[in-house]
Order: sequence, then C-alpha cells, then structure tokens
Amino acid sequence: MFFKSKPTQIPTAAEALPGRETVMPVTASHFVNGAPLKGPYPAGAETIYLALGCFWGAERLFWELPGVIVTAVGYQGGSTKNPTYEEVCSGRTGHSEAVKVVFDPAAIRLETVLKSFWEEHDPTQGMRQGNDVGTQYRSAIYTTTPEQAGVVELSRAAYQNALNSKGLGTITTEIKPAPEFYYAESYHQQYLAKNPAGYCGLQGTGVSCPIGLGVAAA
Repeated sequence: MFFKSKPTQIPTAAEALPGRETVMPVTASHFVNGAPLKGPYPAGAETIYLALGCFWGAERLFWELPGVIVTAVGYQGGSTKNPTYEEVCSGRTGHSEAVKVVFDPAAIRLETVLKSFWEEHDPTQGMRQGNDVGTQYRSAIYTTTPEQAGVVELSRAAYQNALNSKGLGTITTEIKPAPEFYYAESYHQQYLAKNPAGYCGLQGTGVSCPIGLGVAAA
C-alpha cells in the first residue's frame, strides 16, 4: 500500500517494538456476508492463515471463493503484541499482512484454497510483492493442523515443479504452524468491498498450480 523502502530483515524479538496488552477493537461481522469475524464458526469449519502481499486484495480473493465462511485481515508472524497498522508498516514488528480464511472443508478443499494462493501472487520474491517492499509483504502460510501442513507441503512442491518448468525462481514462502493472529483495524476489514476503487497489488506469475486438479507433487 505504501511505495517506499522498508526493512527487508525480520527484527528479532529484542529488536521489535514492544506493543501493548490492549486488543485492537474490530467490527463484529463481515461487511460482505455478515458472518461473525471472530466466531463462533460452524461445526467442522477449518481455519488457515495466508499472506500474499497487501491484505486488501488478498482478502477479497478468498472471500469470493465458494465454501469460504468468513475472512479477516490482521498481522501475524512477528514479535510485537497487538500492533497497529503504522507499527507494522514501519518494519519493526516482524509481522506479515495475513488473511484469516475460515472454510467448510465439505464445500471447498484446502487444495483449492491453496491453488488460489499460489497462482494469485509471486511466491518467489522474498520480502516483497512487486512495488510493495518490506517484511509485511512476504508470502506466508500459517497452518492450524498437522494435516493442513502436509497438504501445504505437497502444494508447495507441486507449484515449485511448475515454476521450475517455466524457468522461474525458488519459492520463498514462510510455512509454519500459525502464530498468534492480531486482527487489523476495522477500516482494513473487507477494505475493497467498502472501497471498490482501492489499491490491489496482487499479480501472479502466470503459472498454473496443478494441486487441486487431482495432481500430486512429484
């Protein structure tokens, strides 16, 4: 969202801003579908957290998928507790701009969610997405179950094979069990539904991901 130079190294816990104990207030329901942002969610729902650059466009990508129950944007993967947007933008919290994706696995497979994730950004760019430079824009997948972790690794391997076949680079996506997710300020939630002409920097590699189409990683 901001086109200026940012730190491209994640600060250590000792270097990061201290944050605060106060939890960020956030709107109760999703602006588009009215679902509760913080739950409760339907029985059997799964949650995964995905970061692929500016979270405004990333969130819209996932709320539009049939079978996704609710989405929310926030900050994840850093050391600062309950950070503000301005603090995350400083590069001194270590957080990514992440999207919480709650979905019904009976209606949409995780592989299908991940296919959209891989194809709609460039996961080889490290601490940036296009003109958006900084640690907050890094590609990341934060899983909530061991089963998810297995599916994610298969999808990563499959997409790396696809990228290799086109002569493209190595995936730099951070993949790990989900650290604490801090909800972003209310005005960021479903931002592009409230501001249809708002900024969206998502741009994929043009390479299709075979996972989700019945193809396993080699």
